[in-house]
Amino acid sequence: MKIVCLDLEGVLVPEIWIAFAEASGIPELRRTTRDEPDYDKLMKFRIALLKERGLKIRDIQAVINTMEPLDGAWNFLHKLRSKTQVIILSDTFEEFARPLMAKLDYPTLFCNNLVITEDGTVTDYRLRQKEGKMHAVQALKSINMEVFAAGDSYNDLAMIREADEGCLFRAPAGIRSGCADLDCMDDYQDLLDRIERFLKKPAEVR
Repeated sequence: MKIVCLDLEGVLVPEIWIAFAEASGIPELRRTTRDEPDYDKLMKFRIALLKERGLKIRDIQAVINTMEPLDGAWNFLHKLRSKTQVIILSDTFEEFARPLMAKLDYPTLFCNNLVITEDGTVTDYRLRQKEGKMHAVQALKSINMEVFAAGDSYNDLAMIREADEGCLFRAPAGIRSGCADLDCMDDYQDLLDRIERFLKKPAEVR
């Protein structure tokens, strides 16, 4: 059986932290995993900045509630889910993702959690598992699933390379130039066509 694993932000929905940076007027929060390969460093920076500015989880969620999937993302995901099973593997947080999942018709999502005090202060984050995207692909392969993976950021590279097949999607120039071994698609139809070729291949004997 074959299955597809996709990143969320930058692939199906806009980057949440960029949207919040623009809404809050804090340009430093525009930095994402497309720019910073060290996720722990990035999250500690974000949490410290939220504390410094007195921003709570409700402030971020208010912005998320106004966000919509990327143009064409719903149709792409709808078509893909009619052809195969899909899992969204993301380093976002359950506390962020709920309204966006509703707008995508509730695909399966594996993500992380924030540590939040009673007054809504974000104090820390909890990974479901370190290198969780890669380990999810490994686990799927261990039960004889063939996996295709796609994402746009540094934290997607291990997932893509662990999969049986995969590609980048709308990745920035810095990631593309450092990953000449990976194809990069920029259009949902091209990505769907690439996945369909994977789905049509005879199943491998493991």
